[in-house]
Amino acid sequence: MPHNTAPQSPDKAAQQGLIYALFAYGIWGLFPLFFKQVSDLPPLEVLAHRVIWASLFTALILTLIRGWKNSIPHLKNPRIWFTLGLSAILIAVNWGVFIYAVTDGQVLASSLGYFLTPIINVLLGTLVLGEKQDKLRKIALVLAGTGVLWQIIALGELPWISLVLACSFGIYGLIRKQAPVDTLSGLLIETLVLCPVALIYWFWLVDSGQDHFISSGSDAGRMIAMGVLTSLPLLAFAAAAQRLSLTVIGFLTYLAPTGHFLLAVFLYEEPFGIHQLISFALIWCALFVFSSSALFARKPR
Repeated sequence: MPHNTAPQSPDKAAQQGLIYALFAYGIWGLFPLFFKQVSDLPPLEVLAHRVIWASLFTALILTLIRGWKNSIPHLKNPRIWFTLGLSAILIAVNWGVFIYAVTDGQVLASSLGYFLTPIINVLLGTLVLGEKQDKLRKIALVLAGTGVLWQIIALGELPWISLVLACSFGIYGLIRKQAPVDTLSGLLIETLVLCPVALIYWFWLVDSGQDHFISSGSDAGRMIAMGVLTSLPLLAFAAAAQRLSLTVIGFLTYLAPTGHFLLAVFLYEEPFGIHQLISFALIWCALFVFSSSALFARKPR
């Protein structure tokens, strides 16, 4: 990859960062559309191949961008392997539940889960890291909690998919903060941690005659694509994060669950009655209050 020594202007860097971010969040927002293409396959098999091919594709990206020089010290660090081993378990749970939600026709639940994630981050910061929250963030927590409680009372069911997605990704982010490692190196280590289990499961499927990868070329192509789609937006996100402020990144984060929401309601026509609307409205209000708090906190005093 050619290296340009001329410094970029802040405006040009921001424009490029916005393009990278829109590419990353655009793919993440369309994830249900992609994973619907493998809805006829067992979710665990899709998860296993997502891990395997994401690992291989991430290694390929690191080779193409000559990133091994920065990654090798992390690969030699036992503490990073232990920390990312824990985060790998959480991301596997998150990926698995998301695949299940999409294949089971519950994309709306996945949307709610990722809308809840910033609020879960605030809650974890308060409970685990002892961070002090201002009044606006406390109001956001109450609104989000009310939205979840509304679903439990009005619909008579615990939104477990949404809560597992939000909590697993929130705790995942908390653990990743403890490992000073870049996005791609972290993903490589996490997938390498999960690869032995994924490979054993794949070999068991082959041995028991339940494998779809070898028996069908089209299934193989679809499962490899899931691994590519896992790594590619992360590369774009890493480039965007270097060029954009955290405030801009924070607002763009909502694009992905918005994409899930629009697909669920207008394309897949999942049930969306008054009770779901009230629950989502409360959580959207919580996000608005939370974002307002972030903006006020960044204003120069």
